[in-house]
Amino acid sequence: MLKKIARMLTRSPATIILIAVLLLVPSLYGALNTKINYDILSYLPPDLDSTKGQIILEDTFHNAASAMLIIDGMPEKDVEKLKEKIIQVENVNDAIWVSDLMDISIPQQILPQELHDAFYSKKTGSTMIMIKFDDSGASAPTMKAIDDIRALCNKQCFLSGFSIIIKDTRDLADGEMPLYTVLAVIMSIVAMMLTMESWILPLVYIIGIGFAVAYNFGTNMFLGQISYVTKAIAAILQLGVSMDYSIFLVDRYDEEKEKFADRRDAMASAIEGAFISLAGSSGTTIAGFLALCAMRLLLGRDIGIVMAKGVIIGILTVLIVLPSLVIQLDKPIHRWRHRTLVPDFTRLNNFIVKHHRVFVTIFLVLFLPAFYAQSNTKVYYNLDETLPKDLPSIVATNKLKDEFNMASTHFVIVDDTLPAAKLTSMAKEVEKVDGIETVLAYNKFVGPSVPDSFIPQNIKDACKKNGKQMLMINSRYKAAMDEENRQIDEMTAIIKKYDPTAVITGEGAMTKDLIEIASVDFTVTNYLSIAAILLLVAICFKSFTVPIVLVAAIELSIFINLGAPYLTGEVIPFITPTVIGCVQLGATVDYAILMTTRFQEELRSGLDRISAIKAAANAADRSILTSALVFFCATFGVSLISKIEIIKNICSTLARGAIISALVSMFILPSVLLACEKLFSKTSYHWKTTGAAVSKQ
Repeated sequence: MLKKIARMLTRSPATIILIAVLLLVPSLYGALNTKINYDILSYLPPDLDSTKGQIILEDTFHNAASAMLIIDGMPEKDVEKLKEKIIQVENVNDAIWVSDLMDISIPQQILPQELHDAFYSKKTGSTMIMIKFDDSGASAPTMKAIDDIRALCNKQCFLSGFSIIIKDTRDLADGEMPLYTVLAVIMSIVAMMLTMESWILPLVYIIGIGFAVAYNFGTNMFLGQISYVTKAIAAILQLGVSMDYSIFLVDRYDEEKEKFADRRDAMASAIEGAFISLAGSSGTTIAGFLALCAMRLLLGRDIGIVMAKGVIIGILTVLIVLPSLVIQLDKPIHRWRHRTLVPDFTRLNNFIVKHHRVFVTIFLVLFLPAFYAQSNTKVYYNLDETLPKDLPSIVATNKLKDEFNMASTHFVIVDDTLPAAKLTSMAKEVEKVDGIETVLAYNKFVGPSVPDSFIPQNIKDACKKNGKQMLMINSRYKAAMDEENRQIDEMTAIIKKYDPTAVITGEGAMTKDLIEIASVDFTVTNYLSIAAILLLVAICFKSFTVPIVLVAAIELSIFINLGAPYLTGEVIPFITPTVIGCVQLGATVDYAILMTTRFQEELRSGLDRISAIKAAANAADRSILTSALVFFCATFGVSLISKIEIIKNICSTLARGAIISALVSMFILPSVLLACEKLFSKTSYHWKTTGAAVSKQ
């Protein structure tokens, strides 16, 4: 069956290329109509109190998306005019300022101290307008409203808030992403031209993978949306991990050409021969990506599904589209050739094998310090730390902290049936919690002697609605700080004492949940990816011990990679260890599989252990180096130009990981395989012989 399909795929290469090009049209439509989510906190599980509170803020109070506009040195009458203009902006639900509580001609000193401090800075006298949007913080209408508000403001105005950070993140990411792809393609082509003998073949590989990337992004439309992190790294990762499959197929094609007069028959034979190997090789990569789907933080599922789908589409493209491209361009591919810069590894491999005990010792000795280093690498969870300090939203956030002591804002939502006396008592207890600056509640706006009918409707709606009452609590601590997390724990204990159904939400509470979830996610996903890949490699080699050795080699590479920031004192984004743990294992275990497969083949051909490992290393090193360099170039280029730290760090760590995995596979793994060969022979089925060979004996 496979033989017939392979033959059919090679009979009409021009037709297949035409169909592949036509499929780019729906792929472009799908890519353009896939929503991009720039709010990482929205990927928190829906069963958390902070997430439930966010839904109430959005659906009931229209306050899930809010912003604070700080205004320096502007007369109050002009501030009032600006506020009225902001209210008229489409998708703005409300703008609240002191004029909603009293006439601006009345002296500020008459305001209660809490309200005065909420709207005026003690340090500079700046004033602040609270803005509420109709839609969620990351929605297109909110983004448009932010642009419109900024158009009304001058240099005296600073717009702050989580929605504003999301807006600036989107603008920055959208501006950088085309540069990522172009630089990754250029650097990958350069790497391939240095390591391959053909000038044309690298371009063919890029075109083939380009089809796969386009199809993957087009089919994302069926997911509804993807995160901006996924969008930024998906094409780069797909380029890096899919290049192996293309190289493997074309190498097999060049071998088969000597056996067939018709190059179409040679390609059909190559497809048939490479299919099982490609399926097995891609299986480990897919398993690594799918392990991310086990994360409670749904961002992992987002990345995992898109990338696993990308690998599957990549394999199909390599087996269907790439053969037609190679057949059509066979003559220029083999005509325009040059010498490669890849050295001969024979002398190096002879040295490694001669001193294999030393390299095995290095392998064993490195484990403990590398594991310790990666276990103690520090991570951060504060999302504004991933952005440039000169972004307008970050400048405004820092100003808000300095002038109003509002590093973060908590929203407490309680049942409106809670008696006023208890609510007042609760607010007073919360005010005493370390780091709390102000507690704004309905009874503070109203006061005990003011009739409810005298209160403006917008103030009522901002605080009480549909059986819920909201308190806005300003903290001097930033989200993700230990002090902030302890503060939230104390507040939770207080409010639950008065109302067991009450919830706390806001950036601080959601970030605290993110921290607790991410630490568990890292462990779970790593164990799952290791278990899945152990199983796949065990099936591939029919062995109990081979998968343990190969996974151990790549895990050592991961430990070294993630331990490097500990040695340099770098603090990395929280998502990096989880992504690297799964992706580096799944993508680069192929290097170890390639080396081991070739070692097994040489043993089966009759060579002794020493000769077999030398032959295997000499044959595999070039492919490993080429693949690792392409992966390195595709990801390293992004790390050079990205200003978004979360993307920059993931890509730089992946680039470093590809090189470390290649070095371990080339320098250390051959010695370990040699040392374990007798063990493999005893714990593997048909280690040195094929099943056919055994049956004939």
